[in-house]
Amino acid sequence: MINWPAKASPHIRPIGVERSAECAAIHAACFAYPWQEADFEQLFVAPETFADGAIEAGEELLAGFILSRVAADEAEILTIAVAPEWRRRGIATRLLKPHMHELSANRVSRLFLEVDVENTAARALYANFGFEQVGERQAYYRTEGPGLAAALVMRRDLL
Repeated sequence: MINWPAKASPHIRPIGVERSAECAAIHAACFAYPWQEADFEQLFVAPETFADGAIEAGEELLAGFILSRVAADEAEILTIAVAPEWRRRGIATRLLKPHMHELSANRVSRLFLEVDVENTAARALYANFGFEQVGERQAYYRTEGPGLAAALVMRRDLL
């Protein structure tokens, strides 16, 4: 576990393949079935992927990240994750706002995402940004238990 400086203020900026290992470590701390470093490497080299990270100012450590994939005039948030040490500091909000602006500047008109129906914190974040539920996928996410969790499909118009 990293001991983060008490007054660290992360900056949001684009990230790439050089952050794959950090993204995989954060993803593993956030999800029961995380993506591997190679998964992130593949996403980062794809031209349709947009990725932003919250970089701690002093040590240049990754506090969180967001990845989206663009297809035509639509995009999907593939994942957003914040290191446990950085939660409840507004990092996800600070990541999402400029990321949406960047997508909009690249002519993305609609942004989609899927979120676990049980993830109330993420659902509240997305609702605060104007995302609306447009569908539901039953038995979509693997869980640590025997069952599968439903995913809500959410959308927000950007233009």
